[in-house]
Order: sequence, then C-alpha cells, then structure tokens
Amino acid sequence: MKVPAIHTLTGNLLAEHTFTFARWEPGRTQRATGASFQAGGKGLNVSRMLRRLGVASTTLTFAGGEPGAACLGWMTRAGLDLQVFPAAHTTRTGLVVRSANRAETTFLGPDFSPGPDALAECAAWVAGRPDGELLAVCGSLPGWEGPDYDPLRSELARWARRGLLVADTYGPPLAWMVSQPLALVKINVDEFRALHGADDTPGAVAAARVRWPVQRWVITSGPGEVWCQDATGAPVRLTPPPVKEISPTGSGDVLLAALLAAWCCHGRSFANAVADALPLAAANAAHPGVAEFPLPDAS
Repeated sequence: MKVPAIHTLTGNLLAEHTFTFARWEPGRTQRATGASFQAGGKGLNVSRMLRRLGVASTTLTFAGGEPGAACLGWMTRAGLDLQVFPAAHTTRTGLVVRSANRAETTFLGPDFSPGPDALAECAAWVAGRPDGELLAVCGSLPGWEGPDYDPLRSELARWARRGLLVADTYGPPLAWMVSQPLALVKINVDEFRALHGADDTPGAVAAARVRWPVQRWVITSGPGEVWCQDATGAPVRLTPPPVKEISPTGSGDVLLAALLAAWCCHGRSFANAVADALPLAAANAAHPGVAEFPLPDAS
C-alpha cells in the first residue's frame, strides 16, 4: 500500500513549564523539587508519538515572541520536521503542577489568533502540497470564526476532497470540520455530545455517519470505553487496558498517532488499528510526560 505523507497542524502552541512538588497547598509560597520545559500542543504531541513509532511527519504550527522561540528550540532538539509560521502574538505559556498529594493541575495563559499573515502563509503551504497526503488538524484554533481564517478554511475544504483530512478539535472548528468529507474525527465523548446534542453514545455514533460526511469516528472517554465506526459497519466498542493513571495529558494524541501509524502505514483495518493504539494511549497515561513511556518489545 502507498503510505501518505503525514502532517499535523497545531493551531495553539504552548510554552509549557512543569513544576514538581513533594506536596503543595494553595495560598502558600512553595519551592518545587523539580522543573522542566517542553513545547506542548495536540498536533505536536501526535508528531512526537509518530516519530517514536518510526513514522515521519511534518509539524505545522505558529510561534511568536520569546516563548515561541523557546518552543522552536525545544522542537528542533526533539528532532521534529518543522514548518513554523511567525505569529502576530506571543505564544501562550502554561504551568503544569504535579505532587503526590493532589491531582495534576494545568494552568494555561490566554489564547490569541495567529494573525492574518501567519494564517495566509499556512494556507499557502497547504495549497502547495500534492494530492493524496494526510493532514491532522489538532487542538484549539483561536479566532477560528473570524475572517483571518478564510484562506486556511478554503484550503482545508479543498484538502478534504483531494487528500485525507483528520480532525481532533472542538467547538466552532469541529462544527465546521464535520461538514467536510473528513477521513477521520477523533474526539472525546464530551466534545461529541456537545456536537451531536445527544447522550446516547452508541446511537449517536451510528447516526453521525448519516448526519455528516465523515468517513470514520473515534469517540474516547478517558480511561473508559472507546467507540469507533467506519463508513461500512456498525459502531464498535473497545475497552482500554486498565492502568494506574499518573498523567492523562497527551494520551488522546498518542492514541491518534498510533492509530494513524497502524491504519495508514501498516495496513491494519480501522477497528484493529484503534485496538492496537489503545495500549499505547493507556501506557502514556501511566507515565509522566507525553509520548515518553517505554514502548512494548516488538519481538
């Protein structure tokens, strides 16, 4: 089978600092026992996991200011193939707080649209790619409903008809995306219910195939059941392996990357590719960091 070139688009890059505490309590000055920095964002995480699985991808994103430069340096050191468009605003920053006595907590700075010039550059890059490639649009897209996104929306609509367009987003971008002939939508159950307006997940998944021109769906619910459906069969319910959760951050991105690797690159059926991806997503949740867990022995 011909393996398509894979690209990921992170619309809202994050300069992410992580502080680790033995214990922490609100309302006090406290000193961390460890600190680290990484670039974050859903598409970036997908590309990181694809790289670990031996699958090449291009990471598209927008970066601005000193936080953006720090993210660019980190992504370069991580060995990612980058296509970065200069943003009009400084890249957002975030703080992850970990300790033994409290659940992991993430604080995020304000979101900004990349700006018209960056979006136009991204649209031109997308327009210049050949037919038949795969583009995964991941995470939030600040300012999506404004006119600045018109060029990129136009090229994404064209891409959906000349290649494989994948969506892992929410809110207004997701509502627009599902009106296109997408190859795949991967979202969590809350995002799906907000989109569909129904709580009956099995019935709603089946109805989604009729309501929208999306070929494949994957609906996750954290450590709970996963529903998937392609264009030919009934919805399939899968159960991830149980793990002791350390950090759920990025596990959905690991799932999408492993699914794409199994389905697009190794020729697995869609349902089998989702099943193959679940243990890797669970392993990510059982370890700190994103896409940094030990891979199973292929032998």
